Amino acid sequence: MNKYNNFLFLFSTFLLTSCVSLDIDTVIENSEPKVVDVAIKDQNILFEDFLDSQWDEGMKDSPVFASMLGIKKYNKQISSNSIEQFNINKDKSLSALNKLQSFDINLLNESNKLNFRLAELGMQNDISRMNYPTYFMQLNQRGGVQSYYETGDRLIYSSKQDYEDWLIRLESYAVNIANSLNNNKEGLKLGYSQPKIVTSGVIAQIKAILNSDISTNPYMKIFRDANEEFFNDEEKADLIRRATLVVEGSILPAYQNLYNFLNDEYLPKSRNTIGISDVPNGMEWYEDLAKYHTTTNLTPDEIHNIGLSEVKRIRLEMEQIIKSLEWDGDFNSFLNYLRTSPRFYYDNPEDLFNAYLIMSKTIDPLLPKPLDPNLVVNFLPKLFKTFPRAPYGVKPIPDESAPFTTTAYYSSATKGKPGYFYANLYKPESRPKYEIPVLTVHEAVPGHHFQISIAQELENVPTFRKYLSFTAFVEGWGLYSEELGEYIGLYDDPYDKFGQLTYDMWRAIRLVVDTGMHYKDWSRDDAINLFLENTAKSQLDIENEVDRYIAWPGQALAYKIGQLKILELRTKAETELGDKFDIKDFHYEVLKRGSIPLNMLEMYINDWIEDSLSS
Repeated sequence: MNKYNNFLFLFSTFLLTSCVSLDIDTVIENSEPKVVDVAIKDQNILFEDFLDSQWDEGMKDSPVFASMLGIKKYNKQISSNSIEQFNINKDKSLSALNKLQSFDINLLNESNKLNFRLAELGMQNDISRMNYPTYFMQLNQRGGVQSYYETGDRLIYSSKQDYEDWLIRLESYAVNIANSLNNNKEGLKLGYSQPKIVTSGVIAQIKAILNSDISTNPYMKIFRDANEEFFNDEEKADLIRRATLVVEGSILPAYQNLYNFLNDEYLPKSRNTIGISDVPNGMEWYEDLAKYHTTTNLTPDEIHNIGLSEVKRIRLEMEQIIKSLEWDGDFNSFLNYLRTSPRFYYDNPEDLFNAYLIMSKTIDPLLPKPLDPNLVVNFLPKLFKTFPRAPYGVKPIPDESAPFTTTAYYSSATKGKPGYFYANLYKPESRPKYEIPVLTVHEAVPGHHFQISIAQELENVPTFRKYLSFTAFVEGWGLYSEELGEYIGLYDDPYDKFGQLTYDMWRAIRLVVDTGMHYKDWSRDDAINLFLENTAKSQLDIENEVDRYIAWPGQALAYKIGQLKILELRTKAETELGDKFDIKDFHYEVLKRGSIPLNMLEMYINDWIEDSLSS
């Protein structure tokens, strides 16, 4: 008998015995309310215990993530990426969902009703994705076994043992590299393969690792940079020596085997087409991905049309800025000017990186008070009631992956480590200055770092809520926050404003090209040309972006769909509340529950509007 059934048995016994001790009049008068009260109380306790046990099981199944959170009891373990493990995980998810749905949501308090719905949706999403063989197509230029070294950089190293634990993990990682080879080989037999453009990117990344000198190999970085507080010179030299043996004797041979397979067998059989619609059940798969990433029931066709409408709207705003600058030429000539004029670019990665650092400090609301009264940080309290405690920093994207990845990404804060905004410094001549304000807002403050840190610092919620991530909410907020730069004076320069509109256009085009490539038989050139015609982004950036959408179907849909919903709800609140509307209160309501699906966000904002009107 499991814990859940045992508790129900004891609970039933309690009801029987408790009634016996009461006189008959008391039982008749009070038994129903007492039973209901006890049932409600005990159902909540039982439910919360279930959530706790699920979290503990999740940590056991995701030992590296557990380590990132400061849970060290699984520090020597890694998760298997085998097909067998995938099926085990699916069975576990189905079992967990069945246990969850055995609870009567009507007997839960309001807080736990939300926890129930979020847990249920999260499990259903996981199971829905597991209906498709993702393990056949896990390798892409955005991530896979070839970039596992980046994981080591995100762990917490607070003792000598933490370095030893990471080394133990690396000793077994060759198995996962081999599993990846086997998974892809099996996929080929069944008609699943990545497009050639994706496979080529992965091969190039593995080649860079194989060709690196052991002293500069990315897997050696953790050990070369090991905190000397924990090691004397002899101990550190020994650590590096043992790590070298693991990398040279286990990791690199496994990569060589994977490289040979990908280059000699997989690449020739990789798809010439780019859409996921070209793999078995691909159309259905993409429809499911669209729903998953947007948390809506929008069809790919509907999303495509929303994108076209947004492209048209933003284009008009761009043309108005060009007109205000009295530009002597057409739209395309202005874009060419932005792409080619030296005034908009730094000559070297160092200056570009420093510009990101300066911008992050300019808009950082965590400063206790601005040193300069003219700093835009003064305006941020007008937008928000609460601020995260977690700090953040800026780092360059690793050199090994920078040529193949996009402009930037964010890695959230974990126990003992700040969040990091990773900026791409590869070819600074392709990364314009007018993108720096809007990109920093999106990745750091008040974008990803701000929202994710607030979620992780929520109190009186189950732990899973702090790390729950619905892409449409998280990325929708990131894109929405870009517009907030207007409030704090970041886009007073018309070129910076054009940069913000470029980023908004970029996400609108995503709706068109992602659905176009994966659902409407668009070519890669079709997607690239739509970008070139409507944005000032560089050729390199555009190509990397398009290749990202090819490798990661549906994810890019989340940004604009999420942003539009938040803007829609804000407009509704402004209209209905009138003088009662306060943007600080609106933002508080959006962020106070952490990441939630868009339909739930709409429900809560509507309730807040009604409550505000009646108060």
